[in-house]
Amino acid sequence: MSEAPVLAPSTSTQPPAAGQLNLIRPQPYTDWAPQVTAEERATLRRELEQGAVLYFPNLNFRFQPGEERFLDSRYSDGKSKNINLRADDTAVRGAQGSPQDLADLYTLIRRYADNSELLVRTLFPEYIPHMTRAGTSLRPSEIAGRPVSWRKDDTRLHVDSFPSNPMLGKRLLRVFHNIDPAAARVWRVGEPFADFAQKFVPRTHGMWPGQAALMKLLHITKRKRSEYDHRMLQLHDLAKADLDYQAKVPQQEFHFPPGSTWIVFSDQLLHAAMRGRAMMEQTIYLAPQAISDHTHSPEAVLSRMLGRPMLVS
Repeated sequence: MSEAPVLAPSTSTQPPAAGQLNLIRPQPYTDWAPQVTAEERATLRRELEQGAVLYFPNLNFRFQPGEERFLDSRYSDGKSKNINLRADDTAVRGAQGSPQDLADLYTLIRRYADNSELLVRTLFPEYIPHMTRAGTSLRPSEIAGRPVSWRKDDTRLHVDSFPSNPMLGKRLLRVFHNIDPAAARVWRVGEPFADFAQKFVPRTHGMWPGQAALMKLLHITKRKRSEYDHRMLQLHDLAKADLDYQAKVPQQEFHFPPGSTWIVFSDQLLHAAMRGRAMMEQTIYLAPQAISDHTHSPEAVLSRMLGRPMLVS
């Protein structure tokens, strides 16, 4: 795929008018273990699995004394865009500082991971047997103006897919939080996944015989890539490379204010991070059998379009 030109930033800040795309679902909860009725949980699950953004404007993750210093990007090692904590690690990656700084960063990020998992367990108890905590990150650097290739340019609408880490159908559930005390985190979100897939799936292709095994043998991937992963990665790239699509697709810009939290399936929601710094993010892997809505998931959409199951046990 040829190098794509630079995408001009969106300037719209108006809320969507009646009839326009509106994927943001505000929620009233202010605690990481909120009291939620069974009916409310069912509604939250349905909206999330259909591709909406669950938005918690008043669910704040509070710093402990002294932790505000980590809003400064000098604690990033400059090699990675994020400071990361893997689920089973006892130290952060991508950070620099004194031993005390690194220990305090670990404490901060681990606390966010614990709170995020508690929130998901409380809102979606049906997911508990099927969920695995993955990485947690602190993203202290400004998004806008960062020099990256078009494939890594997250200011372009995309669905998440990993080139070297095939998910084999596991879903990407993510809990985001804007810890910047002064500025909003600005996102664009795009059309439903099924509409997106109709435009781009015909331009994707399957793998040739033996390709998945060879990629694993050459350590291009950590495990054999499935056709589902192969198609999803192409969808990620095709969307980012198509500037006409980026400009014309139905989309909504939204400003997540300081102290707000939001939950999405990032492998389903077309999203782009336009501006902002100092965000925290928790990824949870969710086994495909956890999903109750078998109409809107990426796997279901691709299976219908291609006429065969994407996930073969």
